[in-house]
Amino acid sequence: MAIEVGQRVKVRRLRDRIPANMVSQLKANPVGTVDSFRMVDGSGVGLVVKFDVGFATWFFEDELEAV
Repeated sequence: MAIEVGQRVKVRRLRDRIPANMVSQLKANPVGTVDSFRMVDGSGVGLVVKFDVGFATWFFEDELEAV
């Protein structure tokens, strides 16, 4: 899967690094726009996603799907 900056994506699964208040917001509206890429563990790449409700956080590519 090749997700690109500017693409709309849906969060399909979550890892436990996200605060509980964000989890509830993501369950209500899991669709956002990829804003940028982020180096995460020295070799991995994450995707920063901005959501319409006013926050942004990063995800691994396997946590997202294109919409």
